[in-house]
Amino acid sequence: MLFNIPQFIDKEDKIVGPLTAKQLGWSFGAGGVLIFLWAILDISAFIMASVPVIAIFGALAFYRPNNMSLIAFIFSSVRFFFRPKMYVWKRVPDVIKIQKKTRPAKTISRDTRIINNDRISEITKLLDQK
Repeated sequence: MLFNIPQFIDKEDKIVGPLTAKQLGWSFGAGGVLIFLWAILDISAFIMASVPVIAIFGALAFYRPNNMSLIAFIFSSVRFFFRPKMYVWKRVPDVIKIQKKTRPAKTISRDTRIINNDRISEITKLLDQK
């Protein structure tokens, strides 16, 4: 049997013309705010207030920083600033080691002592004492 596999599952569906459902929702939200401002403000104040409202809602609807919606980007930024950060140490590759000046090696003389069973029993007696 053959099955159809969706190819563009990461793209949002277009609802009205080139607008997705989110973009259409933000546009209706901007329209609602503009109607409210029209009802309470005179014409000059409405024009001055409508420019930032259109800019904010336009950015929320159409601007996509780092290929994510602006509202998701804002929430992600706020979450980044208020969550604790955990830094993970990453080992530097062996190829990029810092070369240190080598000093001549000092010879350390160690005298080798022969330890027999009698010496071990003396040491254990010393250790057992309080």
